[in-house]
Amino acid sequence: MIRDSGSPRVCFVTLGCAKNEVDSDRMAQRAAEAGFLIVDEPREAEAIVVNTCSFIEAATEESLEMIFDLAEIEFSDGKRPPLVVAGCMPARYGDELESELPEAAAFVPCSKEDDIAELLAEVLGLELPLAELAADAADERSGAVSAYVKISDGCDRFCSYCTIPFIRGRYRSFPYDQIERETKRLVDSGAREIVLIAQDTGRWGSDFDEPSSLSWLLASLAERFADTWFRVMYVQPEGVTDELIDTIAAHDNICSYLDVPIQHVKHDILRAMNRTGSREEFEELVSRIRRRIPAVTLRTTLIAGFPGETEDDFEDLCDFVEGADLDYVGVFAYSREEGTRAAALENQIDDEVKLERAQTLRDIADTVCTARVAERIGQTASVLVLGREEDGQLYGRAACQAPDVDGVVYLSEGEPGQFVTVTIADTLLYEMEAE
Repeated sequence: MIRDSGSPRVCFVTLGCAKNEVDSDRMAQRAAEAGFLIVDEPREAEAIVVNTCSFIEAATEESLEMIFDLAEIEFSDGKRPPLVVAGCMPARYGDELESELPEAAAFVPCSKEDDIAELLAEVLGLELPLAELAADAADERSGAVSAYVKISDGCDRFCSYCTIPFIRGRYRSFPYDQIERETKRLVDSGAREIVLIAQDTGRWGSDFDEPSSLSWLLASLAERFADTWFRVMYVQPEGVTDELIDTIAAHDNICSYLDVPIQHVKHDILRAMNRTGSREEFEELVSRIRRRIPAVTLRTTLIAGFPGETEDDFEDLCDFVEGADLDYVGVFAYSREEGTRAAALENQIDDEVKLERAQTLRDIADTVCTARVAERIGQTASVLVLGREEDGQLYGRAACQAPDVDGVVYLSEGEPGQFVTVTIADTLLYEMEAE
């Protein structure tokens, strides 16, 4: 937190995925540079920014619930800070939110988030600049040991179930200089791991006048910051090139970890999703990656209950998970989203059946994947120490564990920010204990 008692206090509340966390951090950075004080608690704030998620209906409902909760906070001076609703909800629903959400003082869609400081000044009745603060005031915030860097925004895939292109717009890679500058800022503030994220990381650089590649980006960053771990998430199957695999294999500080969302394995379902691939192609992709990087960790995500999915289709999906040699599998029940092509498809599946199929698939994935985690007992691993839990238990993550999704390693010694070499002594589901 930046300390300047004369500055107006602003709290950012973030919902949704890691990409939203990056957006909130960037907005907080801009607000701090303009002279606002960033606080952690809504009750301490003179303005609250809620960075919403609206990818699926459940995320929209969660965002609305948070907005209503914040609007009801009772403050000691009787004043309620203005609420600014940012992110996916304003981008997806536009002007109709103004009449639906009188609790909000202003709305900031994704495309306008860089203007957050000006908007905060407007809703608070202030003029910029607020004070002659150092331009690098935001850099005084203590950095996290592990941090996200977004390398692009938007998406051109238009998967039939997905709202992202309508929320985030068309795909656009961020320039290398911007990514390198943000990485340096985070490393200088204490980050020892940088996780590269986007809606479609594998496409990075393909839209430049002189095309580049994710492989080049990873290699350049890994060589520039040799003492930092790098990890890449959300690489679509087409983005897993031989060049990318070889780059990961060639650099010790690039985690041998690939997150490749495939969503389904049946040809007809994938075509209805406006995606490519097949079970045979995905099985060959897994084999190709493991041949080149034997110790690689592989994660995927799947959708159960897509319109038209038959019992046989679902059984094939279950069979794939049982034998696909994957380390982690995330499962989602299909969500029928207004405005998407999939919402208009025939043969929609009852919610009860979708939820039942998703749970069945999760149970299979848990059985397969926790057994793979247990195979690590006795192995040596390098672990990045992250901190302590509320009860004082020290924990960290190994290269085989991505933030927020794959569990942690419980440790007996070490300090946050250190890399420690340990032996895995035991596992409990996705968590590991080390000595």
